[in-house]
Amino acid sequence: MKPVRAPGKARRAAYHHGDLRQKLLDVTEAIILEKGVDGFTLREAARRAGVSPAAPAHHFEDARGLLTAVALLGFQEFGAALARADAAAGPDPVRRLHEQGLAYVRFALEHPAQFQLMFRHEKLDAANQELATVAKRSYEVLEGAVRAATGTAPDVELSKNAYGYLLANWSIVHGFAHLALAHQFRDPHGTAVPSDTLLPLMLQHLPRLTSEKKPR
Repeated sequence: MKPVRAPGKARRAAYHHGDLRQKLLDVTEAIILEKGVDGFTLREAARRAGVSPAAPAHHFEDARGLLTAVALLGFQEFGAALARADAAAGPDPVRRLHEQGLAYVRFALEHPAQFQLMFRHEKLDAANQELATVAKRSYEVLEGAVRAATGTAPDVELSKNAYGYLLANWSIVHGFAHLALAHQFRDPHGTAVPSDTLLPLMLQHLPRLTSEKKPR
């Protein structure tokens, strides 16, 4: 007769077999929140998931593969949030950039681990085409509003002025998001100021487009 496995052990085995991939994604975000992207190790992720150090290889080739999967999920949500904000803003490109900026910062505050990781390209698999596609899709939402603001057709390369305008908007919003995550906003007395209080103020001062020659 074969020995009967204890019900508790059977449940634990089934849990690890069926849900390990998602569990690893979850614990990776938790580690990044606690220790930052540079503090992540695959061994620690396996330990928190309750499996052997070799077990993650069943789902992810290595640490880079696991981090890439987390970043991919982040970019999927991020791009969708930007697209929703852009569509809700209507045709005015300035309003579109304002709403995109709001969605950008909110995503960072609601998904801080993913946001920290998504732009750390040295930690991700550069050959992953799915990641490249979703990241490009997010960028194209911003570019679309800039093209509308500058009257640049989809098949025409952005002028230096238009590209500078794009970079200025992106850099200000991205920088604000990182400052907010680092709790850097304080009043003259050193008291913390909620980022939600400052976000509308920052968005009101997004750069205005300087004179732009229409493409011929």
